[in-house]
Amino acid sequence: MKEYIIKIISAFVIIVTVSCSEDTIDLEGLGSVKGTVVRKGTNEPLENVKISTNPASSTVFTNAEGVYQIDNIPSGDYSLSAQREGLLAVFEGITVLAGNEIEIVFEMDIETATNRPPTAATLVTPVDNAVDLPLEVELIWSASDPDDDTITYTVSLRNEENATIETFENITDTTYTVSGLTYGLKYFWQVSASDGINATVNSTTFAFETANAPNNRIVFTKLVGGNSVIYSADESGGTQIPLTSVSKNSFRPRRNVTTGKIAFLQSVGSQTHLFTMNEDGSDVEQVTSTIGVSGFNLEEIDFSWDANGAKLLFPNQDKLYSINIDGSGLVLIYQTTGDLITEVDKNESTGIIALKTNDLDGYSVQIFTINEAGVVQNTVLTGENGAAGSINLSVDGNQLLYSRDISGSETPTNYRQLDSHVFVYNFTAMTSTDLSTDKPAGTNDLDARFSPNEASVIVVNTSNDGISAKNIVTFLISDLDDRTTIIEKAAMPDWE
Repeated sequence: MKEYIIKIISAFVIIVTVSCSEDTIDLEGLGSVKGTVVRKGTNEPLENVKISTNPASSTVFTNAEGVYQIDNIPSGDYSLSAQREGLLAVFEGITVLAGNEIEIVFEMDIETATNRPPTAATLVTPVDNAVDLPLEVELIWSASDPDDDTITYTVSLRNEENATIETFENITDTTYTVSGLTYGLKYFWQVSASDGINATVNSTTFAFETANAPNNRIVFTKLVGGNSVIYSADESGGTQIPLTSVSKNSFRPRRNVTTGKIAFLQSVGSQTHLFTMNEDGSDVEQVTSTIGVSGFNLEEIDFSWDANGAKLLFPNQDKLYSINIDGSGLVLIYQTTGDLITEVDKNESTGIIALKTNDLDGYSVQIFTINEAGVVQNTVLTGENGAAGSINLSVDGNQLLYSRDISGSETPTNYRQLDSHVFVYNFTAMTSTDLSTDKPAGTNDLDARFSPNEASVIVVNTSNDGISAKNIVTFLISDLDDRTTIIEKAAMPDWE
């Protein structure tokens, strides 16, 4: 009897233990839950939201009105959930009672609703109010995102002279280099950070100021990526600064000290036109339009300032034109009887104009002067074989620099010069003096210009093979054997 009682008690303990390990769902009856799902903030009904319970019963989806209903849920405690891709899942604790219907309304927000914006960028370099910066400045900042989202940045840059704001977008690094700035100008920069989710966050604004323009009195050209680019440099050839874009072919720069402008030639489609710019390369303006600059060889063509920087003189085939630097007032002032005008230089104090003309191949050269009425005054060179040019009048108008290939070689196919020397012609004595007596053998001296004080000459020296590099050389007129190379791989110098 005692053993029988013990067996009954053990069986009861086992039944109680098993029943306690299962979910406590009251199987005595069934209930239901219904409701709607709307978008948080707008109450817009949300369709196709998955509604389910835990412990699991039935799963349903909302209709176009955002309505759902789950029937025949065993009575008990549940976690009711609403889920849809792109939205934050929502959970609600419910108790289902037999024979009862519960109504639950869900409000769902976008999946990124809890995402936090990035921190405002901290500007690092240049420090606020930095001065004497170059025309290319590296901007550096730091930033972070609390959710480790990828940040993209936008740099905004403006200057104190105008209201124009430059923006540089889609930057993924915390550094950006701005170039093409202007000398002696104050700039303001700001960085905006975006994680693509939250509103853009702006940094504070820092300022910096570029250095004043150096006293670069020499302008010249270099070949960069197939195009001729204009540079400036100091009188020793240092502090070289590019002034024109590498994407455009710009050449034959001529400074005007009075106006602080540089005139130059630039290719525009199939034509060549006159342009002007400031000495730092800014404010580029096209001067000629209807009639361009043309002749037998664009590498040889030259033009001249006139009227204290208010006008320019330029050749077009057999004609010499004058034009205002704003592009107005185009006037034909001289025309040959058939030869091409290739070079022109005017002395402002005397009004004398020096011209170089030649035939279609660049030969039969004549170098002479005319007055402002177009009347010939002096003939410097005529009847010589070979190429010649590089004309430049002295300040007092009493001397003229020019170059001439003393070999007399004439090769129309490639215009090759074998032994070009620089000469200075004295109008009073009507004599020419050779200044290239100490140039290296097998080389040419070309593109001669007086220095500002006319004690020196600047020339391009290059091998007569026609393909070697060109170098810019200076020497004293009083000491012709003291030649100094100041700029390598450069051409078309002007020294004012």
